[in-house]
Amino acid sequence: MITTGWDGSIGLITLDRHERRNALDLEHCEALRDAVLALVEQGARALVITGAGSTFCAGADLDGVYGDEFRDGLYDALQTVLTVPVPVIAAVNGPAVGAGAQLALAADLRIAAPDAYFAVPTARNGLAVDPWTVRRLSLLAGGGAARSLLLAADRLGAEVAHQRGVVDRLGDHDAAVAWAREIGELAPLSLRYSKMALNSLDSGEQGDELEAAYADCWASEDAAEASRARTERRTPRFQGK
Repeated sequence: MITTGWDGSIGLITLDRHERRNALDLEHCEALRDAVLALVEQGARALVITGAGSTFCAGADLDGVYGDEFRDGLYDALQTVLTVPVPVIAAVNGPAVGAGAQLALAADLRIAAPDAYFAVPTARNGLAVDPWTVRRLSLLAGGGAARSLLLAADRLGAEVAHQRGVVDRLGDHDAAVAWAREIGELAPLSLRYSKMALNSLDSGEQGDELEAAYADCWASEDAAEASRARTERRTPRFQGK
C-alpha cells in the first residue's frame, strides 16, 4: 500500500509493500500519483517520500512490468512527482533499484541513509529506462557514473552518490522531514518557479508558463511580506500569494 501522513505542513508518503520490498506495480504507481496530488491539493508545502523497512524501492514488480500499461503508469507517477509545484524530497532509506532509482531521481532533492544505494539493472532483465531518466542521471551523477550504472549494471553507494551529487545530504527519514520543514517555511511561489526553471534546463523547453511564474514572484504578496519583515526585523510569514 501507499500510506500518507502529515508533519505540520509537510506531506509524508511511504511505499509500504514489505513482501515485495516496496516494488511498484501498476496499482501502486497509480496510488503514488494520487497520494502526491492529494497532499499537494490539501496544502502541503513540501513532500517526503520514503520506503517502509530497510528498502526504499526494489524497483518494478517484475511479475507485471512487461506491457505498456505498467510503463505508462510508472511514468505518469514520475512526471507527477517531477511537476507538482512543491519541493519533493526522496528519503532513500535503503536500496533504490530500477524504478526506485527513477523515483528518487524524479524527486527534487535526495537524502540517503548509509546503507542506501542506487542501481539501474535494466541490462540484467532486457528492459530500458526512458531518455529522460538517462539524461537526469547523467546530469546529476556525471557521464561516468551514469555509464557504469546503465552499461555495467553497477551500484552507486550512498557515500559515492553524495560525492557525485546524486544525493544532496546523508541522513535518515527524520533528517529528511526536518529539512522539509525548513523548506516549507520558504516562499512557495519562488520554490514553484525555481522548480519549473530547473526542470526546463533538463528538458530544454521554456514557455509562457515559466515566464508567468517568474512574474508572479515579483508581483506577489510574499515579496511584499519579505520586505516588511526585513524592515520589522522578523522572520517573514509566506502564504504563497
